[in-house]
Amino acid sequence: MPYTEHDTVRRVLRREIAGTIGLLTDEDDFTAMRRYRTFAFDDHTTYLRQVEALLKSLAEQGSHTTVALFDPQEYADFCADSGLEPDDPASRSRFTAELAALGPTVPYDGRPLDELVPDLVDEAVRQATWQYATSVLAHLGPCAACGEDIGHAAFARATRLLGRILDTASPGHHHLVCSVSTAPESLVAALHADGDLDGTTQLDQTQALEFTTVLALGIATRCAGGLVMRTIAPGTADRVYGWRLRAERLEPLSAGEVFDAYCTDVESGDLISPESNVDYCAPPDLGDEGPASHTHGTDEPDPPRHA
Repeated sequence: MPYTEHDTVRRVLRREIAGTIGLLTDEDDFTAMRRYRTFAFDDHTTYLRQVEALLKSLAEQGSHTTVALFDPQEYADFCADSGLEPDDPASRSRFTAELAALGPTVPYDGRPLDELVPDLVDEAVRQATWQYATSVLAHLGPCAACGEDIGHAAFARATRLLGRILDTASPGHHHLVCSVSTAPESLVAALHADGDLDGTTQLDQTQALEFTTVLALGIATRCAGGLVMRTIAPGTADRVYGWRLRAERLEPLSAGEVFDAYCTDVESGDLISPESNVDYCAPPDLGDEGPASHTHGTDEPDPPRHA
């Protein structure tokens, strides 16, 4: 009887433990891990099926599990920096614990892996975008003319511009996309916000920080870029607005320019049929805060595609 009681208590405690599984979503990453003798799998499809079965089993036991993106090269670097043997399950567990604290993760919510994995990859891209933009802003240094930190000044301006956009938006659910053309590829950030009838706006602070950081990068470096906002409200057609990022300003696009930006395929340049029940609108001018003072570069900007 004592053994049974202890066993029951342990099962109860096990439900209190949150876990993380490091997932190899990519076939090439899976192949890279096969060089380790202690990595027991030899088929990626079977591996994914077994991971999904384990996640379901843990969920049925009442356990909360998050899924992290496991990158073999990051794992090898982690082992080298930490003095760990990479061909050891304990080392993989330690790396996964690091991912749980610092890396991109999504909670397992019962969905099939083929539906959950895209969210995990999106989370990884989102986090990498924010980290890159933050790093660039931090290393721009002070303005040679006045000594003000360029990155801080650009972030403050981006914060004001975002505030103006949301303050002038009509009530409804807003989906904003900011795109900045950096080498080797563009950075994109998205933000969801809800504008209430009383003029207040509800938004996710983490999304807002990431969005503002990408916009600030475009302002600080004068990279080509722009912003699109789609507003959805009951009983009315969706409204789409756009701005072109020019130096430190967001210049409003005409309704025709918004239509062209929104109804053109990014890859081919071909026209896309406009959606039904959508109005393409010229946004209000956000005003002028004076000439650029802490930015550099000469690229001409283009609006982003698709909110």
